[in-house]
Amino acid sequence: MTHYVPGLVVRADGVPAAVEELRLPEIGPGQVRVRIRAAGVCHSDLSMVNGTLRPPHPLVLGHEAAGEVVETGERVSRASAGDHVVLNWQPACRSCWFCDRGEVWLCSTSSGVAALENGMTVDGEPVHVTLGVGAFAGEVVVPENAVIPVPAELDFDLAALLGCAVLTGTGAVRNTAKVAPGDSVVVIGLGGVGLSVVTAARAAGAAQVIAVDLAETKKGLAEAAGATDFVVSSDTLSKDIRARTSGRGADHAFEAVGRAATIRAAWRATRRGGRVTVVGMGAADDMVQLSALDIFSSARTLQTSVYGQADPDLEIPALARDVVAGTLNLSHLITDRITLADVPAAFDRMARGEGARSVVVL
Repeated sequence: MTHYVPGLVVRADGVPAAVEELRLPEIGPGQVRVRIRAAGVCHSDLSMVNGTLRPPHPLVLGHEAAGEVVETGERVSRASAGDHVVLNWQPACRSCWFCDRGEVWLCSTSSGVAALENGMTVDGEPVHVTLGVGAFAGEVVVPENAVIPVPAELDFDLAALLGCAVLTGTGAVRNTAKVAPGDSVVVIGLGGVGLSVVTAARAAGAAQVIAVDLAETKKGLAEAAGATDFVVSSDTLSKDIRARTSGRGADHAFEAVGRAATIRAAWRATRRGGRVTVVGMGAADDMVQLSALDIFSSARTLQTSVYGQADPDLEIPALARDVVAGTLNLSHLITDRITLADVPAAFDRMARGEGARSVVVL
């Protein structure tokens, strides 16, 4: 049986995304068909259309999503029709060199793939789906290891955030930086990921969480996420941070923008011996320059956090349980609930630094 669904499609560079009817591929062994119920608008989706990444076209956008399983293929064991699931845009193969070492976030079969061919337009042209998902669509067909069951009590819009923003931000704090009680933390960039870093840092016991953004309007969001301080970014940011951290700088700095300038700002805002964790994904030609003497004498560590250095199969269900239990509040992360057709306007808000997460509700 052929299934037709609406999807948000980019036809070419510079051409605005538009909602089109798509033809889903037939479900095969080991695959699952999921009806998308909510999908977050992530900066990685914006990177697919603003030139930061150069994916193939036509392209169905979206990757941070949750939905309901409507059909399973042969030899599927981890999900059944009716299950509520979060989609995993980087599912691990569990057999490559990285997976065998426990570094599933670096899986060689799923890492670094901007888009995969999956489905067609109504006139028979093959389409590609963002990060193997293409979640800005009514339904998707994905491998069974790309779905993670979560409790049915969890609202779909909150569940969607677990698939990227929350797992990435929480994992950066817990798994990569290993923030300890009493630490001081600065977070640069207060989108969905940055705000998730703020919440996780406070939950880890950080004594001071300094939230930084270009927009003064982010102050309320930062405080709702748990920030103890808010600073509007400027050329004097490192001095402002040091003034709030006994003149030393923060123990940890998290960069959640993905730009060379903010990575350097995070570096300067960190104390000697401190850690800088880059969470934002930047452009290939945006070069970060640090002097050899500074690298040696500051004794700082510069590191990245890919997908929160997390095992999504373990950590997404745990986060889901925390949300259902009321010990993890995500409601402040959603500032707009929108339709598929509203996504381009959400990209514009994101580019202007407005709000936290826009979530498509289907």
